[in-house]
Amino acid sequence: MPLRVKQTLVILAGVLVAAVMTWLGLWQLQVFTDQGNASAHARAQQAPVALLDFVAPNGTVGDIYGKPVTVSGHYLAGQQVLVLGPDGVVRVLSALQLSDGRVLPVVRGTVARGAEAGVAPSGERSEVGIFLPSEPGADHALARGYDLGSVRLPQLAQLWTEPLMPGFVTLSGEESARQGLSPATVTLPEGEGSWRNSGYALQWWVFALFGLGMSWRIAHSMGKRRAGSPGMGSGMGSPDGE
Repeated sequence: MPLRVKQTLVILAGVLVAAVMTWLGLWQLQVFTDQGNASAHARAQQAPVALLDFVAPNGTVGDIYGKPVTVSGHYLAGQQVLVLGPDGVVRVLSALQLSDGRVLPVVRGTVARGAEAGVAPSGERSEVGIFLPSEPGADHALARGYDLGSVRLPQLAQLWTEPLMPGFVTLSGEESARQGLSPATVTLPEGEGSWRNSGYALQWWVFALFGLGMSWRIAHSMGKRRAGSPGMGSGMGSPDGE
């Protein structure tokens, strides 16, 4: 068999093995992602706990983001903003003042674009919802009448003067309906999958690179051996030593 054909077969075998290993790495990475999503979903299904048990007066937050919480307080009259997302969904965000004076932003639900949001319920309230961290900033254009493009707490702090909690709550669909609003979709924080699977993904990709490198070295050494044979010229890959 000509040397160039042998070299080509060796390199093709390396490419094939590298492709398989790359696919295995992608599969392991998907397992890692799926485990993280399952973890986030499981957190959101836990029994509600008291929010103030996990958020200290100095703002230190325990392991509570993405979990259901209970909180008591009263909505501040007139402190309500409309959050127009990039998807056109309008969330109604109201200020719930707690017993310690801090304000918890509460997404009570959604309304159709251009519709009236209505006022928040009056009196002392006990609310249950998913506690979420501040959202990233939004750069889409806001129509007249809308205050924010996302629930970004630094921006909200410029509208509400009271000290804010380090997160916000989104009420359940059932509670939103009781308040005359449509449900708001919750974007859960990313959960943590098994780092073992992410490590396996990296290992497979390292093996893929190693396999490609080895196949090239073997093909190259085949050419050097052929070039060094008696009566043969130099040059990798020349089956006739020319």
